[in-house]
Amino acid sequence: MNKFVKWGIVGVIVAGAVYMGINTFIPQVNTELEPAPVKAKGKQSKELNVKAVVLKETSLSDEYPVSGSFIPDEEVDLSFETSGKITDIFFKEGSQVAAGELLAKINDAPLQAELRKLESQLKLYTDRMHRQNVLLEKEAVSQEAFQEAQTSLAILRAEIDGVKSKIAQTELRAPFSGVIGLRQMSVGSYASSTTPIAKLTKINRLKLEFAIPERYAGIIKTGTKVKFFAVGDLEERSAEIYAIDSHIHNDTRSFTVRAIYDNSDGRLYPGRFANITLTTQTFKSTISVPSEAIVSEMGIDKVFIYKSGKAQPVEIQKGLRSESQVQVLRGLNVGDTVITTGTMQLRTGQRVTLDEVK
Repeated sequence: MNKFVKWGIVGVIVAGAVYMGINTFIPQVNTELEPAPVKAKGKQSKELNVKAVVLKETSLSDEYPVSGSFIPDEEVDLSFETSGKITDIFFKEGSQVAAGELLAKINDAPLQAELRKLESQLKLYTDRMHRQNVLLEKEAVSQEAFQEAQTSLAILRAEIDGVKSKIAQTELRAPFSGVIGLRQMSVGSYASSTTPIAKLTKINRLKLEFAIPERYAGIIKTGTKVKFFAVGDLEERSAEIYAIDSHIHNDTRSFTVRAIYDNSDGRLYPGRFANITLTTQTFKSTISVPSEAIVSEMGIDKVFIYKSGKAQPVEIQKGLRSESQVQVLRGLNVGDTVITTGTMQLRTGQRVTLDEVK
């Protein structure tokens, strides 16, 4: 082989070896780790799907929840007006009694005896006065003698009335119709004017008592209806305010209100609690929006209305707030379409599509 050819082959091998050695130490780029080429983004749609409501005139009420309790229409601890031994008890515990019904009696034997004595003298004194009157007409007796007979009869009658009133004090009668409670004394017990015999409660009507904040002073009026649920009862009932306290309590900054409830069915009892809904104000014709439609920024309240496919902000003045609605005093009109969803994403002039309109 030509020596020049041999040296040429050797040169090629050496050059290849040198290239491979150098290339081993040169950092290589891993194309698998390179980020994928960024694709051109398509044009994003700025249109937002929303829901809305068309404003109409409506009624709106300011309702204030409060707790209260029932108290009796009338209630009294029954006791005798005088002292003595109890001889009879006529009532049954827990029963209904009528006004004037005799409930219990203490010993009145000495008084009855005195009454009989005085009544036995009544005919004698009456006849004496008539005789004196006849004689006076005949001028057989003086005017003074007739007046003495007349006075004696009047005194006797007064004494009889006094004994009868003392006998009445030995009788315990119901001052009004109601339910009598558990008796505290037995027959044979000695009772005084301070000894309670039983409690009488009038429950065919109940008073519902509750306290409300001072900001409602002057707003709440007698005759206002209140709705309530008695604790443990799912039936909604209503009562009517009949009395309002004359002053605000300094410690609670509230005033007491009482409503009357017709409890003729006797299903509710004094002492029971009630959850009350008090309607303080009612607007029969006003505009309101759902509370979620309002956006508040830097002390400014606004809503977005739908106009020609776009969202337009409108500053409003809020009024009364209910559980889900807010009264709008200024800024909106009947017929405006107010957007109720996506309000935090809306911008002035943003295109929107109405998915639902109420």
